[in-house]
Amino acid sequence: MSFIRETLRAIRITLVLWLLTAIIYPLAILVIGQAAFPFQANGSVMVNINAKPIGSTLIGQSFTSERYFHGRPSTVRYSQGKKARPTGISGASNLAPSNPELLNRVIEQANKFEEENIQPSVDLIYTSGSGLDPHISLKTAWQQLERVASARGVKQDEIVPLVNKYTDGRFLWIFGEPGVNVLRLNYALDLQDINRQQN
Repeated sequence: MSFIRETLRAIRITLVLWLLTAIIYPLAILVIGQAAFPFQANGSVMVNINAKPIGSTLIGQSFTSERYFHGRPSTVRYSQGKKARPTGISGASNLAPSNPELLNRVIEQANKFEEENIQPSVDLIYTSGSGLDPHISLKTAWQQLERVASARGVKQDEIVPLVNKYTDGRFLWIFGEPGVNVLRLNYALDLQDINRQQN
């Protein structure tokens, strides 16, 4: 009899723990997230003036036009649909520093930027640890400032406030280095162009 009683007790404990961890806790987190942090809880997805998603502020994207600041590269090239071109929005590699394939990729990336008369900085030729980093360093942003201003036909002084505005500080004011969110900055540049055309 004690065996049956212990088995029933174990089943009850399992059901209670399942209810707590698989239903109550996830629902509580979902409600708190949606109520207190809806933008972050839904992926920090930015939308354009037509309310169409243009990307997440948490995931780096590939910008190749001279009119945009370039972000960090990704080792994975995802395609979004049958007719979509590979975008290179996210992914990491597990290549060791001694792997010749990693060296070849870095050299190829550096040569590509030199052909485009862009000073290749560390941020532009090396992927981040996750391959998802949406930020570039301030130094890399300043190196691209002249090219972007020239391509857009504006003065550099018009872009500087946007670079400063979309620079995220250190995490908890002590960890890491300040970084410029590339997606937010590039979208702000497009909005600036639209406003200039309307005025």
